[in-house]
Amino acid sequence: MPRQFEIMESKYNEKQVQILSVAEKLFSEQGFNGTSVRDIAGAANVNVAMISYYFGSKEKLLEAIFDYRISSTAIQMEHLLAQTDIDSFQKIESLVDHYIDKLQNNTCFFKLVQSEQLNGNFTKELSEVVFQSKKKNYDLFSALIAEGQKKGVFKKNIDVSLLVSTLVGASNQIYMGHGYYKRIHGLDEMSDDKFQQLLKKRMKVFLKNMFKAILTNEL
Repeated sequence: MPRQFEIMESKYNEKQVQILSVAEKLFSEQGFNGTSVRDIAGAANVNVAMISYYFGSKEKLLEAIFDYRISSTAIQMEHLLAQTDIDSFQKIESLVDHYIDKLQNNTCFFKLVQSEQLNGNFTKELSEVVFQSKKKNYDLFSALIAEGQKKGVFKKNIDVSLLVSTLVGASNQIYMGHGYYKRIHGLDEMSDDKFQQLLKKRMKVFLKNMFKAILTNEL
């Protein structure tokens, strides 16, 4: 079962989050074009007029799903920047934990991203929503790195955009190819739940060590 949306500190209220959660699941299973607003309303136990009131259209609803999911990382980084009781390395480690947990817990969203990109449903408007959300995440991540540099913990001249791409690209590649990882390590007989927990642990350790090397060593 996919994990339901959490009620985060965001511009979306509880009823909107309920609709977003249902829409995300249906879009990932049936495709954007194969899912009607009436389908979403029925599954969410709301009327069509409520969806229209909150989001305006099915296209805007899809945009809201992307905005909501991507903005969760921004909220996490804002919290990390405000914390004074942990050091810069711990903040980066917390961010890695957040992203890996998010990746593993939100399979519907990542399936949706892949399918809609392949089907060409990334409209100009949706692409802009995604860009602006990612740009905010980039700016906040840059602030986390700059904080560590100011304290003399991180080295200078770090390419933040490539560092972000490393986190996203490496974790997505490992997770999406988890079947290969399972076979090559002789773990075919391990239950899916145990394997997912093992993979999550190994991904976190690997990425944290890689980030530590990149942020502190002259390569």
